[in-house]
Amino acid sequence: MTDSSRTQGGLICVGVAIAAAWFALGLLQRSYWALAIPVAALVFFALGLVFWVGYTIATVQVEPFQPFEPGEPEPPPEPGAERSPDRPA
Repeated sequence: MTDSSRTQGGLICVGVAIAAAWFALGLLQRSYWALAIPVAALVFFALGLVFWVGYTIATVQVEPFQPFEPGEPEPPPEPGAERSPDRPA
């Protein structure tokens, strides 16, 4: 871990402490925006995440499975596929 990582971690902690104090101040003043902004941010984040999952499922391209028929030449292995110990190289 480098010193810059530790510095970034410290800045994140300071930023979170400032945001928490700002949120608490808004709650103490009974401000509508103190709750509305964080809730809206979380809702939009969740909706974006669900949209991304749906988009990924809708656009994935899957090749149909073709079983190996006995008597046919064996198809070439996929790139990066490891050979099992019982099969010769």
